[in-house]
Amino acid sequence: MNGSFSTRMLRTIAAWVVVGIFFFPIYYWTSVAFKHGNDIFNRPPKLFAFTPTFDNFQKVFGISLGSGGITVTPGGGNFYMAPRVWDSIFIATLSTVLAVAIATLAAYALSRMNFRGRHSFVGWVLSTRMMPPVAVAVPMFFIYKNFGLIDTYTGMVLIHALMNLPLAVLLMKSFFDDIPSEIDESAIVDGASRFMIFRRIVLPMAKGGIAATAVLCFIFSWTEFLFALTLTTTSLKTVPVVSSTFVTSIGTAWGNMAALGAASIIPAFIFILLVQKHLVRGLTMGSLKQ
Repeated sequence: MNGSFSTRMLRTIAAWVVVGIFFFPIYYWTSVAFKHGNDIFNRPPKLFAFTPTFDNFQKVFGISLGSGGITVTPGGGNFYMAPRVWDSIFIATLSTVLAVAIATLAAYALSRMNFRGRHSFVGWVLSTRMMPPVAVAVPMFFIYKNFGLIDTYTGMVLIHALMNLPLAVLLMKSFFDDIPSEIDESAIVDGASRFMIFRRIVLPMAKGGIAATAVLCFIFSWTEFLFALTLTTTSLKTVPVVSSTFVTSIGTAWGNMAALGAASIIPAFIFILLVQKHLVRGLTMGSLKQ
């Protein structure tokens, strides 16, 4: 009994240590967002004993804390980045919806329909994911310039959806492969059409896989840098791109950068919470075989 209790305690302690190691950088970066300039560069670092301030958030988002509570006032300084966060949310959300919608239809066809060259097509989809983005960034710039898509929401949504499409197709195909094809065959015998089977039977069973795929697509779009840098100019920028603007000729505004970085975690975290009901199921599909 004592041995079993000791083993559980050791496992619990080890788990908390691992969690602490992984979350410490996030805590440290978030704490920098609430520090004054002198506290940021203090040696040894002030991990807990510092006077918090909202100055960094006020400069970046127009958020201030006073006697009347938290107030939001749109700013106009060089480091005001609230519109850029909304740009990133809009682009990441729409590109995720577009990529998952197309990938779901394509993956179902690859999983259920036999046609010549199917395996070669899957290999081609995989090969496009292996291509480094820098190899196509310049050609995409000239294509976008000719079609007038530079610095537009449409252009950014399309390129991010295109970037995530190969991964989404391969993931969704693996999830559809785990759903027995006998279900489709039984429904066809009962007179159901292929699209009806997909919409009413297979799609509800693959909710977990769709959630897992959507999370990955959203995160990849949220953190994408190269295309956002190449295909935008001034009126449209995403969070990863504007983060580089905090490095100026007189130094790096670490506090403001940390405020933007800490806030940029929140949308991805909220998105994961919204789909967490199906996320665990999606991540474990295919792990057990009957």
